[in-house]
Amino acid sequence: MKNSIKLSALFLLLSAGIFTSAAANAKGHTEKSKDVITVSSLKHDRGVAVIISKSEASKSYVTIFDQANNILMEDFLPSKVEVEKGYVLTSLDNGDYKFEIKSNDQVVIKTVHVYDENNKKRFFFVD
Repeated sequence: MKNSIKLSALFLLLSAGIFTSAAANAKGHTEKSKDVITVSSLKHDRGVAVIISKSEASKSYVTIFDQANNILMEDFLPSKVEVEKGYVLTSLDNGDYKFEIKSNDQVVIKTVHVYDENNKKRFFFVD
């Protein structure tokens, strides 16, 4: 009788330890889902749209650099799960501009070429 109680207690202790270990391993191996950063043209085709879908609310920001790598603008975006913002390019001089979008541990860099065509500012993504 004593042996069966000891054996039952030992079995209970071992199974609880295995369950706790398995739960800890499963929790430790879950990867944090990454943010999705999308850069595209604005619908009216005069600028750049930045859309960020985050796994959790956190800060993000957009930095725009000129050809000499000077910061023209740094824009901190709201700490929301979904963020969308447009940047109109009509006031920029002709040339290449770098957009750097950071959200959590992710960085997306896009180069935009601005030029004149038929007295209107136009642009295209270089990369």
